[in-house]
Amino acid sequence: MVNLELSEVEVRERRLKSIISYHGTGQDLCERSRNRQLTLTERSFGQCSDCSQGCGQTLTYVIRGAAVIDHAPIGCSSGAGAASLTVDVSARARGLPPQEVHVLSTNIQEKDTVYGGLEKLRATIYEAKRRFDPSAIFVLSSCAAGIVGDDIESVADELQEELGIPVVPVFCEGFKSRIWSSGFDAAFHGILTRIVKAPVKKQPDLVNVFNFEGSDTFGPLLGKLGLRANYVVPLADVETLEKLSEAACTTHICETLAMYPAAALEQEYGVPEVKSPPPFGVQWTDNWLREVARLTGREEIVEDLIQSEHERVNEELTQVREQLKGKRIYIFAGDSYAHSIANMLLDLGLDLVGITTLHHDQTTDGGTESLDSLGNLVASKGEIGNYSVCNKQPYQVFKLLKDARPDILIVRHMNMTITGAKLGIPTMNDGDVNISAGYDGLVRLGKRLLDALKTKKLFENISRHCESPYTTWWLEQADPFFFEKNTGGDSAADTDDGEL
Repeated sequence: MVNLELSEVEVRERRLKSIISYHGTGQDLCERSRNRQLTLTERSFGQCSDCSQGCGQTLTYVIRGAAVIDHAPIGCSSGAGAASLTVDVSARARGLPPQEVHVLSTNIQEKDTVYGGLEKLRATIYEAKRRFDPSAIFVLSSCAAGIVGDDIESVADELQEELGIPVVPVFCEGFKSRIWSSGFDAAFHGILTRIVKAPVKKQPDLVNVFNFEGSDTFGPLLGKLGLRANYVVPLADVETLEKLSEAACTTHICETLAMYPAAALEQEYGVPEVKSPPPFGVQWTDNWLREVARLTGREEIVEDLIQSEHERVNEELTQVREQLKGKRIYIFAGDSYAHSIANMLLDLGLDLVGITTLHHDQTTDGGTESLDSLGNLVASKGEIGNYSVCNKQPYQVFKLLKDARPDILIVRHMNMTITGAKLGIPTMNDGDVNISAGYDGLVRLGKRLLDALKTKKLFENISRHCESPYTTWWLEQADPFFFEKNTGGDSAADTDDGEL
């Protein structure tokens, strides 16, 4: 059950029993997740991490017409520059007008951690209104604000009434959750409680598509069923978000991103969620189209559409499969999208030698098994023999890749490509998720992989000039997850050679 009466959503560790460390098989992980057997383990050594606030920023920074206030030290707004670069490119790719990112920071400093920063927050909200005249203002809390205990909700309530626009508190303090995706949930909770309105008039041909700022590929696919794609949240304006409740149904690129708002829209406004894996790969696209058609009353035309689409791409898909056959590939990506990539790669006939995801949710919002992407992957494609969960720890991923020896690495985030490059592995960043959706997306992915394989010599040359930062002890250590099992530190970990 989703509870929109609460000020903030429960973090994933408690709500979904999420974990950040596991090494085994896909089938074992599925079975143990059914009974919530796995616990969030401690790590005695960590090389890096990420932050829930960053995920909150990923969504709110790029809402058209809105302004965002990071109630935080100035360093917490470092992502604003990257967002301003990517959002305009993404808007143009989707045929939308140029878009600016409107972000201010309260610049919390040491004295504010003693006396509080609420006066700074009020002043910054007034400045955002004056400078940008936004349709809504999002206030993102931070570790500093959360530790001090600044009551951003009371300030938001006070100024929302005065300014006449939504002022949305987003509780995404990084220290509250070790699962970064909790920041997505926090942003969506704010949107659901302060932006979304009850439907004025239902739009029976409108499908909410929760995604990032990718290409318009869901639009043409849904258009073949006479439906319209309502892309949210990135690149959508506040008025569009207000009308999420008017859609015929809701889908998303992966449950990691948006199963929470999808469950809330179904519970609160009767907008059914498409309870099928997203359209990545042939069978998953077939099933997704059938479910969308069922929810929108288009069952009579969907089978003819599926058949014609199969016939249209069959020849090209066969050629791509033949060229990729037997190539060894490894996936390093976020939770459920890694499962979607795996499904596509197995459809293309590649030899999947391993998957590493950034976290794992042991259940879904609402407990819907049909939305369990790993369960669907194992059920449709069989066992995944080398499956691990690791929250972007380079020292672990380095060993995993070195042991797996793939011909190609596919990642979801740009900064992950570096590890593959240092090992001489051709690495492809699947940054625009939408581009791989549907039947055409599968063919497109195959061609991109073929192009990536042509760079093998380049990556080998890069590798020859890269020196490993890790000791011989670590490179020869058999277990990449050594520091999860030895949380107190012992044996080799305590010797002089035990340093990484």
